Amino acid sequence: MNGVGVAANVIGGVLALGLIVYLFIALIKPEKF
Repeated sequence: MNGVGVAANVIGGVLALGLIVYLFIALIKPEKF
């Protein structure tokens, strides 16, 4: 198991999830952005 690869996958997953949440909120409440 490569620790660096796992860390990269976790960071990538968090960034992707954050981006999805950000876009979801921006679509619902565009006046705040």
